[in-house]
Amino acid sequence: MTLTTPWGADLDPDAVLQEYPRPQLVRDSYLNLNGYWQYAITSARRELAPAEDEWDGRILVPFSPEAPLSGVNRQLQPQQVLWYRRTLRLPAGFAGERVLLHFGAVDQSCTVTVNGIDVGGHDGGYLPFSLDVTAALRSGAADAAAVEGSAGEPEQEIVVRVRDISNTGYVSRGKQTLDRGGIWYTAQSGIWQTVWLESVPRISISQLVLVPSLDSVAVTVLLDGEPAGAGGPSSGGPVTAELQAVITVSAGGRTVADAVVVPGTPAQIPVPDPQLWTPEDPFLYDVTVQLQAAGETIDSVRSYTGLRTFGTGPDAAGHTRLLLNGRPYFHAGLLDQGYWPDGLYTAPSDEALAYDIQAAKDLGFTMLRKHIKIEPLRWYYHCDRLGMLVWQDLVNGGRPYRPAIADAPAVGARHHDDGDYKAFGRADTQGREDFRTELRGTVDLLRNAASIAVWVPFNEGWGQFDANAAADLLRGLDPTRSIDHASGWHDQGGGDLKSVHVYFVPFKLHRGWLKDGRAVVLSEYGGYSLRVPGHTFNDKEFGYRRFKTPDALLKAYVKLHRKQIEPAVARGLAATVYTQLTDVEDEVNGLLTYDRRVVKIDAGTVRGLNARLVAAASPIR
Repeated sequence: MTLTTPWGADLDPDAVLQEYPRPQLVRDSYLNLNGYWQYAITSARRELAPAEDEWDGRILVPFSPEAPLSGVNRQLQPQQVLWYRRTLRLPAGFAGERVLLHFGAVDQSCTVTVNGIDVGGHDGGYLPFSLDVTAALRSGAADAAAVEGSAGEPEQEIVVRVRDISNTGYVSRGKQTLDRGGIWYTAQSGIWQTVWLESVPRISISQLVLVPSLDSVAVTVLLDGEPAGAGGPSSGGPVTAELQAVITVSAGGRTVADAVVVPGTPAQIPVPDPQLWTPEDPFLYDVTVQLQAAGETIDSVRSYTGLRTFGTGPDAAGHTRLLLNGRPYFHAGLLDQGYWPDGLYTAPSDEALAYDIQAAKDLGFTMLRKHIKIEPLRWYYHCDRLGMLVWQDLVNGGRPYRPAIADAPAVGARHHDDGDYKAFGRADTQGREDFRTELRGTVDLLRNAASIAVWVPFNEGWGQFDANAAADLLRGLDPTRSIDHASGWHDQGGGDLKSVHVYFVPFKLHRGWLKDGRAVVLSEYGGYSLRVPGHTFNDKEFGYRRFKTPDALLKAYVKLHRKQIEPAVARGLAATVYTQLTDVEDEVNGLLTYDRRVVKIDAGTVRGLNARLVAAASPIR
């Protein structure tokens, strides 16, 4: 029997993930395309879409075919391709000067046609992309009659062709593997985030870059569309003189600051009597931007920001700590894989996304380390509004990982120089370049999230290479956040954090780490497992220490923190990341079961222990 979450059990196929998917660039024009599409799985040699009678059935988008909620339950193989098809009629008056087709994420590579016309594609399974489909759309009653034999809006056809080689190459794939088990999970493929249409003007706002400080926010308005002079608006370069952006910052419906700026040029907007963002008080300011030409508004978007700063610095005892708004702040965190038993990579609802964050907050945690996955933008929005710090991992790739690199350091083997590309599975020049491209894309996508405090480019040597250079690249793209350049092992001495993982032996804070100059963080530990009958994925049990009863787990969890973690925090440990928030497939080491129906350890006890960690770091207060 399939393990289901409460939201998966109550899913309405006619209203799947209907929320606006881009909370920091909201436009009134929005047509959600989630729901049932046709699908077919064919040989990868096939280039033409299936004929009308060759489709295999229907799939519930945006759940991947491997996810139970998709209704398909088939594993796409590297030698196959996955096809999608759906038809629709645009609402009357929807199509303006341009129509964009948006995909939140498609794993791994895809091409798209609209009405048989190639409109583009995308490589990479974790970042969103948009295609201008204006020229491919059918329009007019005459065209409609020719297509559908009646007057009215014409029928439009979208076909998507997807190839996913999963872990058989060097592409970024996270913890997906075709041979799942242990800490490696079911591979998923295809469309796994919201698909939607948007109508925009000829020249439109494509992106806002928001860089907050303690008393202001720097705003850059980037444009897309028909070029407007040398450089063109899409490049962020010069634009025609008559274009200007009117920016309004408000709180509770009251305007607190405004400015008129030139698109493509950063503008610092002071905010009087600023209310700062913290996990305890996650205050957000509303931001609206109107793009005007000759005094007339041609485009308008809504956004938000939180005023805060991150960094590292000394506490009263001289220990290097993580800073929030210029003051030391202890990060009590959980490892968060972002997997669901019924939706795999895709949460069954927006409420489910928010539930995980609120559950961690209710347990007294102040941070989630989003592990080897990029979530839909609404997940970061919920972290922003609920008050949850985020450490954001980049998605790993590379060839198969050697035990001497990926496993041996867990039990004390030496760290390796990550310039040895072959040893780290990074001999493919194109694979390394693709990773750097995805790094830039990830920062570009998530830079505005108020909650993201730390970037984590590599984890435990999985496809690691040139970590110091990656840290430098991140620093150049985003100097406002801290960097954990090599989480766990294969430390190259870079970044802002000395990051260690400890599972098999008692944790001890070494003096040498404290003299490093970087903040010392225990970025993975614990992993205590407990099977809860009726709430497990299968009969396997993976964990770093197993317990048979909730009482035994509780006692061990308390002892771990009282005897090992609290003393280390008092001596200078700056952050902790317990493994993990929920069970995932074979792993039953979550504080919550995989279906999110049971909290395994008394919430009050966990809250109390987290409060003790903050108190142990009392020199920072």
